[in-house]
Amino acid sequence: MRKIIYIVMLLIVFTSTGKAFSPQNKTFGFGIQVGEPTALTGKFWLQKDQAIAFSVGNSYLGSLRFGGDYLFHFNAFNSNVVNLYAGPGIAFGTGKSGGWWYKKGDHYWYDNTDATGFGARGVFGINVVPKRTPLEIFAEFGLMIGISPTGWTEQEAALGIRFYF
Repeated sequence: MRKIIYIVMLLIVFTSTGKAFSPQNKTFGFGIQVGEPTALTGKFWLQKDQAIAFSVGNSYLGSLRFGGDYLFHFNAFNSNVVNLYAGPGIAFGTGKSGGWWYKKGDHYWYDNTDATGFGARGVFGINVVPKRTPLEIFAEFGLMIGISPTGWTEQEAALGIRFYF
C-alpha cells in the first residue's frame, strides 16, 4: 500500500501544470556545470514547461562528451523561483576513457582504452531562477545506461549555472 501512495504522489507532482518559465522569459541560456559531466552547457526553451538542454565537456564516457536532454519542467512547489524537471537524454563520448576501477577479491581491473561510447540517460533535477536576474542555477541527477561499446550503468550528478540572453 505504501508503494501505491508514493506512486500516486509522484504522479500528482509530475502531472501538475505550472508557471515554469525561463529567466526573464528569454529562450536561450549558456553556462557551465561541474560534476558528471563537467561541461559547457546550454538550454533552449521550446515552451513554458519544455526545453532542450545540451552539454559539451569531459566525462566518464571519454575525454570528449556530447549530451542532450529533452526536459519537462514541473511546478511542484507552486513557485516562480524553484522548479523540478525530468526527461530522457542521450550522450556520446569519444577518446581515451577515464578508466574504470573494479575490485573482486584481491583482483583489480583498470580500463584505459581508446573507445567511442553511446548511452541513453534519464535525468531529474531542480532549478532555481532568482527573480529579476537572467540566471538559472541547477542541480541534476541521472542514470546513464550504456548501449555501445558494451552495456554498463552509471549514476551522474552535476551542479551548474546558465546565463540567459
